[in-house]
Amino acid sequence: MKTPLPTKAQAKALARQLRTRLEAAGTDLTHTAALERIAQQHGFRDWNTMSAALSDDPAPSWSIGDRVTGKYLSHPFAARINAISVVHEGWVRLELQLDKPVDVVASEHFSSLRHRIRGTVGPKGHSSEMTSDGTPQLQIDLL
Repeated sequence: MKTPLPTKAQAKALARQLRTRLEAAGTDLTHTAALERIAQQHGFRDWNTMSAALSDDPAPSWSIGDRVTGKYLSHPFAARINAISVVHEGWVRLELQLDKPVDVVASEHFSSLRHRIRGTVGPKGHSSEMTSDGTPQLQIDLL
């Protein structure tokens, strides 16, 4: 089982604690370096990546059968939630049954329509995975 991610405030507190412990042992560490180490301990490349994934906002609460709207690969959709599983605090994996299929191919020569999609979204309602233009692959509209 994965350890739940801390909030931003908790992660910053962990960095302060790490810095204090190391300084007591005779090793100087900047706060920035401590934040980088905390991010790496939680599996992130760097503090900026971890910070973007964290939030102090409460996670959205959805239930199976709820109706949601949003965008998948920049295509608007309306859907029903078929399944939900908690990945870690604030992040959930959703399986969505789309009302109308979404074409996931940009080519004019063929199509690939999806009626059902799965994705992990965080407290802000969007995935951490991005499309080539930098927008989240999956975005759920929050009320």
